Amino acid sequence: QLQLVESGGGLVQPGGSLRLSCVASGFNLDTYGIGWFRQTPGKGREGLSCITGGTYATTVYTQSVKGRFTISKDIAMNTAALQMHNLKPDDTGVYYCAADPYKYWACNLDEDYDHWGQGTQVTVSS
Repeated sequence: QLQLVESGGGLVQPGGSLRLSCVASGFNLDTYGIGWFRQTPGKGREGLSCITGGTYATTVYTQSVKGRFTISKDIAMNTAALQMHNLKPDDTGVYYCAADPYKYWACNLDEDYDHWGQGTQVTVSS
């Protein structure tokens, strides 16, 4: 059974950092494109970053997180991560990872990923 489980969310002050993890089971994460999304009451679900599969993976970032967030994969652990620095109150939301085999070669920040995790809450507040 294919499953994605996010962790690493929490409460952090503005300017702080968090690292989110997405553990994949039931499939080889490196054969899928992986995306990170954020859902907030006001904006709905927003694509933040994605990474393609394979050794020469490429990444995509939405403008609002460029230079602050970094997506990565640990193939040995079958895990993806989203390292977040300089967090802002607007980064508050539920963060989801998603996987799709058809995004192996080219990923995007659209919501049409096949598989989703349950989400982890990130709250940026002083």
